[in-house]
Amino acid sequence: MIVDEVKNGMMYASLNPRFAKAFEFLMNNDLAALPLGKVVLDGDDMWANVVEIKGNTADNIKMEVHRQFIDIQVPVSKTERIGWKAYAALSELTDPYSEEKECELFADKATTYLDLKPLEFAIFFPLDGHQPGIVEGPHRKIIIKVRV
Repeated sequence: MIVDEVKNGMMYASLNPRFAKAFEFLMNNDLAALPLGKVVLDGDDMWANVVEIKGNTADNIKMEVHRQFIDIQVPVSKTERIGWKAYAALSELTDPYSEEKECELFADKATTYLDLKPLEFAIFFPLDGHQPGIVEGPHRKIIIKVRV
């Protein structure tokens, strides 16, 4: 997991050949004005989901893990709390890995929480257990999915 501000995103471009394009998208668009939906950035290998979530408490959100994609999560409208737990420590599997959903879900509690402010980002690599969406009320965010 990596946490930083969007303006510093290019420092991480060497970690994945698609990261430069992802951070160019984040830095060169008015993120609050983007329409809700999917924005294709590199075919089936990278896209941005512009979403508005209703928000929830940690007790009502499962820990998720991906295998084929990296998540770059960026809150747009308000601070969002996201839980994290190492994959090796996850033990309460509720939904086995699904190729279709590219996700498996766990009922575990996070061991670490981060409070991401608007225009900060968190990169969750495959096997980073993460629990996004801990926020009160409606909240706009962008999730960029980057194929490994």
